[in-house]
Amino acid sequence: MVQNGVHQSFGVYGVMVQQKQLAVIKKTDGPYQNRFDLPGGQSEAGETLEQTLTREIKEETGLLTKEIQQLGVTSFHYPWHYQGFEENQHVTVFYHVLQFQGDIQAKVPDFDGQDAAGALFVDLDDITEANASPLVLKAKQYLTTGYFDVAATRFTQWHVLD
Repeated sequence: MVQNGVHQSFGVYGVMVQQKQLAVIKKTDGPYQNRFDLPGGQSEAGETLEQTLTREIKEETGLLTKEIQQLGVTSFHYPWHYQGFEENQHVTVFYHVLQFQGDIQAKVPDFDGQDAAGALFVDLDDITEANASPLVLKAKQYLTTGYFDVAATRFTQWHVLD
């Protein structure tokens, strides 16, 4: 979606923890490519937010959600040169996935629209601004403090990693 010269995107994302490690995907496209990102993405026609989350997590990690709790809605704003636009606003709904099952997949099936090369669990100490998306940084903040801050985050600089 485009409004006032700003590209807008919307997605639903899951925070999943196992033994003090966060589940992340290896992003292959978009402004977060070559960074750790949270599993999740855009809804397909007719899906509820919860159905979107369940499908995206399965597609990107191989894991099945069993119990989820919505944390809140926030947005990230940053410079991004994309299709003639100079800025992106990424509106996000975060869920804490309290229970899940299965084995995380280091490699996932490739199909049209797939933007994850696979998933892994990463120690929170290994997550930095240099290797993670803003969503992963927000999840780390939540897991470290126990508080989900819904305030929008604005980056004056953002570099897409090649």
